[in-house]
Amino acid sequence: MELFVGLDVSLESIAICVLSSHGKVIKETTSPCEPEDLIALLQSLPGTVECIGLEAGPLSPWLYRHLIEARFEATLMETRQVKGALKAMPIKTDRRDAEGIARLLHMGWFRPVHCKSTSAQEMRALLSARKTIVSAITNLELSIRGILRNFGLKLGRISKGGFEERVQELAADNVKLQAAATSILVARNALRIELAGLEKMLRDFAKTDPLCHLFMTMPGVGPIVALTVKAAIDDPNRFRSSKDVGPWVGLTPRREQSGERDIVGSISRAGDAGLRTGLYQAAMVMLNKGRPNWLTAWALNVAKRRGKRRATVALARRIGVILHRMWQDGTEFRFTRAAPEAV
Repeated sequence: MELFVGLDVSLESIAICVLSSHGKVIKETTSPCEPEDLIALLQSLPGTVECIGLEAGPLSPWLYRHLIEARFEATLMETRQVKGALKAMPIKTDRRDAEGIARLLHMGWFRPVHCKSTSAQEMRALLSARKTIVSAITNLELSIRGILRNFGLKLGRISKGGFEERVQELAADNVKLQAAATSILVARNALRIELAGLEKMLRDFAKTDPLCHLFMTMPGVGPIVALTVKAAIDDPNRFRSSKDVGPWVGLTPRREQSGERDIVGSISRAGDAGLRTGLYQAAMVMLNKGRPNWLTAWALNVAKRRGKRRATVALARRIGVILHRMWQDGTEFRFTRAAPEAV
């Protein structure tokens, strides 16, 4: 008997629903959120497990790898699609979610998600740590500005290096205000030291990676963007065409059509937010500071027709497409279009 298994994963436990090939519920149970317990339960089922489905989440790749090692056919299912389908249920419980996932798996109405390699997840962890520290530093600086503003003290535009000196200068005449600012500045300095060490590590990784060297031949693409692209895509062969990168990263317009109504909105913002941000930053650098090239000229022509903001988004989308093609072909970025464009 062929079985389809849906897993609803949480931190402590996993809700499990087993369906037969005819869609009948064979078993509903729970298991501790540990691979050994889950695999033992699956192996005890009365039949052949055709496929196991679990919604993509923080713990899902970890469980997925153990299921594959145990020779089970498993698939990660796209979170947004699963949530959209499960919203139709009037009562939402872990048991019902597991059944819903099993039925989506049984019908084949799901979109599989690539499970990133361990090395890609490790790099994403470093990039996420950097993003968290940068965000914390920015919040501390905004907090100091807000505190000083209450007393009519305005920092204005100031460089990162001169920030601390300017804050101490403004707060020098008020002991309490100076104590409040100093405590925040101490925390800011500690975070900046950690950020400098982390960024040096990331730059060293990029220097020793041939693929990152290849990516960085494109203007606007630095070590952070190159590592972000590599960690996010992980396997370039999972895209049938380089043009699929744009919709995957959420840089194509959202569209809603029903009858005579046809609305084309802003970008969908689906996919990896970190990669989308990195590509947008690369596009801004290329437009404003990068070495002149055919891609910048194309974006400037778009800006004349549609505005600079839309041109930047279009350029970010095209940068992602070209980087993917460079990855597959192993070719450096061409500054002119004398050779045929491989996009």
